[in-house]
Amino acid sequence: MEYRQQSQPGCGGCLLLIMLLVLLTGGAPALLKLIGVLFYSGLTGILVIFGLFWAFTYYMRSRISTYAASQTESHNRFVFLLVNILVKIAQSDGHFTKAELSTMLNFFQYSLRYNQDQMLWVKQIIKEAREDDTSLHDLVEEFRTSFAYEPRLILIELIYQIIHTKQPPPESELRLAREIAQQLGISAYDQRTFEAKHAYRQRQEAASSREQEDAYYAVLGLDRDASFEEIKKAYRQLSMQYHPDKVGHLGEEFRRVAEEKMKEINVAYSFFEKKFAK
Repeated sequence: MEYRQQSQPGCGGCLLLIMLLVLLTGGAPALLKLIGVLFYSGLTGILVIFGLFWAFTYYMRSRISTYAASQTESHNRFVFLLVNILVKIAQSDGHFTKAELSTMLNFFQYSLRYNQDQMLWVKQIIKEAREDDTSLHDLVEEFRTSFAYEPRLILIELIYQIIHTKQPPPESELRLAREIAQQLGISAYDQRTFEAKHAYRQRQEAASSREQEDAYYAVLGLDRDASFEEIKKAYRQLSMQYHPDKVGHLGEEFRRVAEEKMKEINVAYSFFEKKFAK
């Protein structure tokens, strides 16, 4: 699968459209007359909106192609294959979730500190990758033959990050990650390191989630075995007790304290609403 350099957008289509309008309307005078009719008929607004949209699209495509042209072929090929493989991994279960997309974008934006033009380029590659039908095996094989061991480790790390956006990560996707690591020639030691690190992180996040839930029970003054009916009852009572209007006469500083307490109560109740709705 070859990387396709983004071509500079042209305006040949616009010129052709103008020429056709001139010809079909009998020359420049007729064209001016048509423009006048459109203006008074209210269609000018539509044409203006269309023109602005086209101009914006042209501008964005120009920025993307200019950035891509400024980079080396090796760099562009690396990012292109990396993104396409990650998209295929994300789509392996039939769904491309927002969490998976965010993981990809966060890597480029925060880990690599990509600027706005670079992020536009990455988003364009993601968009095209979602519609590409090249097999995952072929993409991985091209990556293996194109890059050394260290870049392959970066790919495996990102694959595990994508997979662990789902809790727990599907076993089928973990098997897929192992197969890709094997195809890339990743050592057994490095493979075990990746799995152990992400499994540990998963346990830490699960423990943190349980601690947060305990905190929400405490905010509502309830034990962990409380039913949703008891949670709703506690929420109503606390909402009446800590409503900011109840202490507004004491001064603005006490009103702010009540508002902060109400925020805690609302966040806790919102958590349980989602939990018991499942």
